[in-house]
Amino acid sequence: MDFTRRRMRLGDILLEQEYITQEQLDTALAASKETGARLGEWLVESGFITEEKIAQALRYQLGYQYVNLGNEDIPEDIIKLVKGDILRKHQMIPFAYANSNTLRVAMADPLNILAVDDIEIITGLQVEPVVATASGIMAALDKYYGSEEANAMAEQYAAERGFDQEDENVGEEAAKDDNSPIVVLVRTMIEQAARQGTSDIHIEALETKVRVRYRIDGALYNRLEYDLKMLPGMIARIKIIGGMDISEKRKPQDGRITAVVDRQEYDIRVNILPTVHGEKCVMRLANKKALNRDKRLLGFEPSEMDKFDRILKHPHGIMLVTGPTGSGKSTTLYTALSELNTEDVNIVTVEDPVEANVDGVNQVHVNPKVDLTFASALRAILRQDPDIIMIGEIRDGETADIAVKAAITGHLVVSTLHTNSAASTVTRLEDMGIESYLIADSVVGIIAQRLVRRLCDCKEPLDIKDIDEDDLRFLDLKEGEKVTIYKKKGCPVCNNTGYKGRIGIYEIMEVTKGLAHIIATGGTAEEIKAFALKEGMNTLAMASAIKVKKGITTIDEMRRIVYEA
Repeated sequence: MDFTRRRMRLGDILLEQEYITQEQLDTALAASKETGARLGEWLVESGFITEEKIAQALRYQLGYQYVNLGNEDIPEDIIKLVKGDILRKHQMIPFAYANSNTLRVAMADPLNILAVDDIEIITGLQVEPVVATASGIMAALDKYYGSEEANAMAEQYAAERGFDQEDENVGEEAAKDDNSPIVVLVRTMIEQAARQGTSDIHIEALETKVRVRYRIDGALYNRLEYDLKMLPGMIARIKIIGGMDISEKRKPQDGRITAVVDRQEYDIRVNILPTVHGEKCVMRLANKKALNRDKRLLGFEPSEMDKFDRILKHPHGIMLVTGPTGSGKSTTLYTALSELNTEDVNIVTVEDPVEANVDGVNQVHVNPKVDLTFASALRAILRQDPDIIMIGEIRDGETADIAVKAAITGHLVVSTLHTNSAASTVTRLEDMGIESYLIADSVVGIIAQRLVRRLCDCKEPLDIKDIDEDDLRFLDLKEGEKVTIYKKKGCPVCNNTGYKGRIGIYEIMEVTKGLAHIIATGGTAEEIKAFALKEGMNTLAMASAIKVKKGITTIDEMRRIVYEA
């Protein structure tokens, strides 16, 4: 390696590439010196630059190669060369051999000569630095070293506390000590889950052990297992940071945690449930930025996007988003709010809880303890001169009645309901005591939705002969229609699951004059659905078939939607 290149500083390179100004660099250098943070980390944290731009600047200026670690499958013998704590300290990870004497090492800062020297001394091999993003390196370290590190912390905790003791207070005392291995274990568990795109962490008390599972893209995966005596300390720590009663072990409890992982803020809702073998904990992770997404990323087909836009253009009325828990309703609602959020309108929300803060929107968190319910909050909101009202969920007839009256008196209301289809939403409102003519007058659109897992790029074509008759019927292939149906395979990028991320499936029912007449005259769910289909609505089953024929998802995912809906 050219010695002059190794001597160049990151700040000078970013300045030369015009990614930052001299003033920003001076500010960052001063702050870095004061806080002890790395220069690159501070620049990203402050929003002056992205990780990708830092990586590209180093790549072009110094001639380094760039690696996306998500695409790499690191051999076991390389993983064993260096301990994870040393690699985390330097934000680096070896991932391949360049030759028998040289190790390729992904580095967030390839100019870190001390880090290169450390690895060369430990391994006895020369190092070839390769540029990678810091978050990519941390995710790779979690993947390859996370279980080993977590088990090491568990063993340290066991050695310190002595598992021959049955006293649960031992675990509780450890949970209050910020330097305790149990505290580090819980923090690391949350960080690893966030980096892996986990929506829920399950900590389960089984007969002889504690099982930790992560829900990723809708499916649960085993991640870690511990001795059952680890449970009191883990649960106690979660109760402390979640604002719950550490001494209460007989009743369910709810809490909330805010965590920052790789500069992303996560809102974590916690529920503790007493079970036969101990308390079970589920933590639901929500990335606040992920809720405010561009509508083009939600998965709408062009015709569905047109309907969505037309519904949002109504000056007053109710738009309802329906589906089971975890179907992406909140994301659709916040996307709608982002579309409607202009400086000339007054938007007020009532939520339980407020899932993401939106600039320019007045958000109310319900609190039944002081009688601030959805219904009471809505009554107060109507005296706040609102143009648009967002209700987190319509749970009862009283809330539904106020929402309908608000829509009829000139407000646009967006909310969610737990129903299976767009047509059945009308009958659900009728069951809540809303007259059918009021539903017809107030509702402007209903969106039923689900999430399906998106195929990874490693997908493989599926022979049409391997598709059974029922699935072919649901696919509704037209004569002469040429499509390629894909099946999952598995690779390092998708952690060998065959899937990477999820995408929305939508059944959008726009309430036209004809459909409003059917609703007002007491039409059944089947009659409403039949009329909507005539007007061009796709059911959830039809929408999922479209995604299969486009190679976005699999027949297995379509089948789940077909039978669920």
